[in-house]
Amino acid sequence: MNTRQIIANAIIVALGGFIFGLDAALISGTVKYITLEFGLSDLQIGAVVSAPGFGVLFALLVTGMACNAFGRRTTLIFISFLYLFSAVFSVLAFSFETLVAARFIGGLAFTSLSVAAMYIGEVAPPTWRGKLVSMIQINIVVGLSAAYFANYGIVQLSKSEFGWVQTLAIDTATWRWMLAVEIIPAIIWFICLFKIPRSPRWLVMKGRDEEALNVMKSMMSDDQAVQEMADIKRSLTHESGGNASVKESLSILLSGPVRAAALVGITIAIVQQITGINAIMFYAPTVFEQVGIGSDAAFFQAVIVGVISMVFTAMAIMLIDKLGRRPLIVWGLAWAALSLFACYLGFSSAIYEITDNAMAQLSQYPQLANLEQLIGVVYQSDIAFKQALQGVVGVDVAKQFESEILQMATTMNSLLVLVGISSFIAAFHFSIGPVMWVLFSEIFPTRIRGVAIPGFALIASLVSYLVQQFFPWQLSNMGAADIFLFYTICGVIGFAVLFKLMPETKNKSIEEIEAYFASKQLAKG
Repeated sequence: MNTRQIIANAIIVALGGFIFGLDAALISGTVKYITLEFGLSDLQIGAVVSAPGFGVLFALLVTGMACNAFGRRTTLIFISFLYLFSAVFSVLAFSFETLVAARFIGGLAFTSLSVAAMYIGEVAPPTWRGKLVSMIQINIVVGLSAAYFANYGIVQLSKSEFGWVQTLAIDTATWRWMLAVEIIPAIIWFICLFKIPRSPRWLVMKGRDEEALNVMKSMMSDDQAVQEMADIKRSLTHESGGNASVKESLSILLSGPVRAAALVGITIAIVQQITGINAIMFYAPTVFEQVGIGSDAAFFQAVIVGVISMVFTAMAIMLIDKLGRRPLIVWGLAWAALSLFACYLGFSSAIYEITDNAMAQLSQYPQLANLEQLIGVVYQSDIAFKQALQGVVGVDVAKQFESEILQMATTMNSLLVLVGISSFIAAFHFSIGPVMWVLFSEIFPTRIRGVAIPGFALIASLVSYLVQQFFPWQLSNMGAADIFLFYTICGVIGFAVLFKLMPETKNKSIEEIEAYFASKQLAKG
């Protein structure tokens, strides 16, 4: 094997995960700033954060056709341009509507994850596929972590007295500088993608056998390339030709031999997102402010989350081809559900009270003088407490100083919640985070991969969009405790279903996995 060539191609393609992570997490630090600048409601905040999740729903409808018609590489190059355009447009946004539009365009590029998984899965040897496809996830969490570090650093700079901070408007355009962090990496990825070869499997499906053979010879010995070529052509012949149309692909997915793979795909696509990972990651400072640790500490805690994400994703990549996909997914979900339940216990036992000491601490803010009306009143839920706040100081002031008020008024087992959230992040990135993309790159036949992988990514993206869009509304109307209880229940259901359905796919070629699902269906018949 030409190790350097294979790894280099995978690293370049997986950089799309890094850009995705930046795009997804940078917005978390801007929530308070854009809320105040544009006067946003809970649903409008959700619209800004979830706009990429909405955009990707439309993109995924055509991604499969684009991958089949133009190839995986060309599609990735266009996607990288969309990331760059969106980043610049977001920085220049002058209203709520233009910011949503800019982020929506960025969401069209979120298909980078499914296309990257497709490409790497098609060029990687079976024994390396798990690690190389998992590089997408490590790039995502590195991007997330870089975003949290950047947000924290920019917030601290905005409060400093350096003259150049005022000159560059970091103190007044803080959120714009946060979003600008994405621009340079997006340019670099766009340029690097021109260096990778086309997918040999796509070339074979297009009848460009000689070009496909040359690509494979650049990554493996001549004999291995010839054998791989024969395997691909035999698989396509068995599947009655090259690419299936969207209608044909859906028919194949519902057919006996592939139905089991489709059921595993849809389950993992839903459970990966419905357990709330993107509510926590995309609203990280907001989530941590609910614990009552203050705004600066919340931003710093988001940095810790990023570090945990990197460490456990790296562990998953090292172990995925040793332990296998099934144990990581199944037992990782069990771990995640227990962690979410710990968060529920912490929030459900919290009490909220404005004491004389708390009022003295808050007296530095004249806008909060009316809080004296609430001194001595004990609230058993965050919803009731926030409604009372809004009743005496107004909705806008309550939102502006929510972090400071919660820090002074909250009594809860904050350590249990912080450990629970950190543990959930670790469990997710050790299991269902990276392994979903590995499974998607493995379990679908070559002929329908161009439609199947983006299709199941569409399902995951739809659930993700709903989680992101309604999280601020849920926080105001359900409360943190009930939100985490809901996530816990979803995790338990996902564990039960995948424990029963999910097979082991490590060290198997795409063709061998296809044969496995077919044999299971025959045995069942």
